[in-house]
Amino acid sequence: MTAPKLYLLTNDEDIHTLSDKLERAFDTGVVSLLQIRRQQTAHVFDLITLYQETEILISLADKYDIPTVINENLELASHFNTGLHLSGTMSVRVAREILGDGVHVGRSCHGDVAVFREAKKQGASYGAMGAMFGTMTKPLAKTVSSETLTRAHKVGLPLCLIGGISLNSMDELRQKVGEIPIDYVAVTTDILHHSPEMVTAKCQAWRRYLETWD
Repeated sequence: MTAPKLYLLTNDEDIHTLSDKLERAFDTGVVSLLQIRRQQTAHVFDLITLYQETEILISLADKYDIPTVINENLELASHFNTGLHLSGTMSVRVAREILGDGVHVGRSCHGDVAVFREAKKQGASYGAMGAMFGTMTKPLAKTVSSETLTRAHKVGLPLCLIGGISLNSMDELRQKVGEIPIDYVAVTTDILHHSPEMVTAKCQAWRRYLETWD
């Protein structure tokens, strides 16, 4: 079975620290897709700063030929000609019509196969299902069952798993998904919640793990 691709979501660290960590992660070659998700930053800074920082992150990803999606901000995505990730604030169809077919448009589906099915119908590039495990911020989050993942797979839309995923939980995740093909595993904390030097080591470990996937 083909290994899933690593989908890295950003955090709200200052732009210089985050850029350093991302470059180290990208250098390892393990990151296949980047989501710019800076929720606190978007509310704190003015629009000029928001656009400047977004441009820095997109330029860095472009340097490594890594496609980018922006979380929930169609205006930014349209301005920078990037992809977009949606959680239900607008339809995938509208985003696709505005952004075109050349970028990723993803949809958070939580554990709802009906939403997953509708995302495919409207032209999504992938649907994100989760949480797979409890997280530090949501230890009691409702997790997605193997049965739900099986039903989602039958829809025929690329499947992204998210929520509490770490390198240490990957063996358990593999048992949970069984023979279901997974296109992406989405990670933030397990990689970015470390020093820049440790980010390199973490990503190298992720790469070794995914390279031995069979």
